[in-house]
Amino acid sequence: MLIRDAELDFGQRRADLRVVEGMISAIAPHLERSRDEVEIPARGRALLPSLCDHHIHLLGTAAARASVDCSAAACGDADGLEQALIAADRTRRGDDWLRGVGYHGVLFEGTGSQLDRHWLDRVLPQRPVRIQHRSGRLWVLNSLALRRIGVDPEDARPPLEQDESGAATGRLYDGDAWLRARMEQRRPCLREFSQRLWAMGVTAVTDCTHSNDAEDYAHFLEAQQQGALLQDLVVMGGTDLNRRLDTGTRRIRVGARKFHLHDHALPEYGAFKAQIRAAHAVGRNVAMHCVSRVDLTFALAALCETGVRPGDRIEHASVAPPEAVAQMAELGLIVVTQPALIAERGDDYLREVEPDDQPHLYRLASLQQAGIPLALSSDAPYADIDPWRAMQAAVDRRTRAGAVIGAGEALTPEAAYDATAGDLDTPGKRRRLGVGGRADMLLLDTDWAGACADLSRVRPVVVWREGRTTIT
Repeated sequence: MLIRDAELDFGQRRADLRVVEGMISAIAPHLERSRDEVEIPARGRALLPSLCDHHIHLLGTAAARASVDCSAAACGDADGLEQALIAADRTRRGDDWLRGVGYHGVLFEGTGSQLDRHWLDRVLPQRPVRIQHRSGRLWVLNSLALRRIGVDPEDARPPLEQDESGAATGRLYDGDAWLRARMEQRRPCLREFSQRLWAMGVTAVTDCTHSNDAEDYAHFLEAQQQGALLQDLVVMGGTDLNRRLDTGTRRIRVGARKFHLHDHALPEYGAFKAQIRAAHAVGRNVAMHCVSRVDLTFALAALCETGVRPGDRIEHASVAPPEAVAQMAELGLIVVTQPALIAERGDDYLREVEPDDQPHLYRLASLQQAGIPLALSSDAPYADIDPWRAMQAAVDRRTRAGAVIGAGEALTPEAAYDATAGDLDTPGKRRRLGVGGRADMLLLDTDWAGACADLSRVRPVVVWREGRTTIT
């Protein structure tokens, strides 16, 4: 394949590029077309490395796409949520579950009510319903849903929340494993949303679900083999992934041991350090979910004592005060974060996050200035999967209402792209199209200057992984 007259390196040069057997074999101002070689005219449009989503939850995102959007942006208020659930109920057959995602308590502000099983019973008493909070840590179930999983709503037991009489409120905090054990497990198909990711230029992903085990790994491998998962994949998860999983393919591999920290329920400190050392001992990196100042402080204190393995990561770093930034730099950690959350939730952060922490929200430029490798990601289904919107959010740091959070943390368009197109195995490591490299690329419908006018509107016209565009 010969790509003719492509713009490379963010507009720094124009050249022809040849691909042979999935690799870039030549780049020059002009290359002679070989016999029977397919020629693609770029006409000065930008040719760039393809994208990687460095933090996503594949099964959760696929399930969310078949769920009701219960977010404030979609519903507006409690009445809007009620109408959305009723409308969704009409499209369901029989007594199938109805699943909602993205809920936030702001929907009920000023109503004197709240989302609990009693509210859901009033709206949809005839169908089992479960609604997930946008944080992913809370489910709210109606009475029929509780009975479906073998729970008497009037006689609840932990981990279900109880009211003063011992009855279930319908709220379940940090109970995913408990809930999964009581429900029929049907993993969602990945095909449709994998194709959507591909169309946006994403050819590689890291699944960061902390509960991933060998069965999940096998499911992802099968999805790749059947053509339902198009992306190369690194799978984070628990200790079950320590066992040797020889798949005979380089398209999927085991990633870091994921620790899901929550400041209200942190693990015992000594045991936590022992788990870090155990992961390092079997050759696995660690990745720490840190969405608060407390989470981050706890993780960094432990890593200072256990030592760091190259490739250890902080996920989110949602609140990173200057002393934490300095410590992450000193330890040599990678930060994988989500600028799209500034655009999607920034107005909520300005209301809810402590004023002292607001300047430290989802930092970007200051991390790079400190020498910390930085990678951008979606955290889907908890934020939009669109990498181009995330890049624009990294550039303008603007909320839905137009406020700017941390203007000094903004990235240039080029830096935002590099952080989104980084190496799958080494997030934050910049990739460039060069001779000898894999032909994982995308071609835009404009030059780079045109794309920078509004990155959120950009879509590739062609996407390649190892020189192939075919979606099977």
